[in-house]
Amino acid sequence: MAATEPTTLVLAGTGKTGRRVVAGLVARDVPVRVGSRRAEPPFDWQDDTTWEPALRGMDAAYVAFYPDAAFRGAARTVGAFADLAVACGVRRLVLLADRGAAEAERCEQAVRDSGAEWTVVRAGFITQNFSEAFLVELVRAGVVALPAGDVAEPFTDAEDIADVVIAALTGNGHAGRIHDVTGPRLLTFADAVGEIARATRRDMRYLPVTPERFVSSLTGRGVPAEYAAQLAGLMVEVFDGRRADVTDTVERVLGRPPRDFTEYARETAATGVWDAGG
Repeated sequence: MAATEPTTLVLAGTGKTGRRVVAGLVARDVPVRVGSRRAEPPFDWQDDTTWEPALRGMDAAYVAFYPDAAFRGAARTVGAFADLAVACGVRRLVLLADRGAAEAERCEQAVRDSGAEWTVVRAGFITQNFSEAFLVELVRAGVVALPAGDVAEPFTDAEDIADVVIAALTGNGHAGRIHDVTGPRLLTFADAVGEIARATRRDMRYLPVTPERFVSSLTGRGVPAEYAAQLAGLMVEVFDGRRADVTDTVERVLGRPPRDFTEYARETAATGVWDAGG
């Protein structure tokens, strides 16, 4: 294989963690192939005929399932992909999984069973959901309504997740390891929204709602009903206190502290992404 050919496939390569993994690998002069529907060759989780062309020539892959590894049926698809990856000569698989979600744990088992050199990177609620996903509209509107009650969550920055993934893809000592990535402290969603309010100097509040009301609010904004229902179900499943702890993974793997939510809120507010009508 020529040195200029890509050797690492990054799935969801334009998403919250994937694009950061791509950028980090490129900065380290690691050849990369972006796995997305608009890439060449294209990759689509829902079309398994796109998998083998994307895997051709790869020796490592970041496996980020879309829409979410915790959604029903993800493990079957992830397992089929992992088996094909090994058959195509991929040596190392790094899986992104949801902390505490049953289907994500089945995805982990499927990757372990594939025969690849595997690493699992577990993460909970990704901080950038407030600015790069469905919550950005709620933040702009000033009311963040979620079926999460007053549970505490160690909000995890996408930069930290990506850096741990990059370490697992490029370094030694990560095979057969589960890296449980968290932020440095626990916050409730009310705490997190309060931090965003202070950073933006705007009135803003968190509103706990029922799963049914949450689904209705999403579908009312054009979100597909099946996706909305699965997202609500995932929140009900994991926001019961099971993830209310912090780990030392970022410090141990990267030798630096994890990024704090306050820093994220301050830097993101400065971009204007949360400005009303933005």
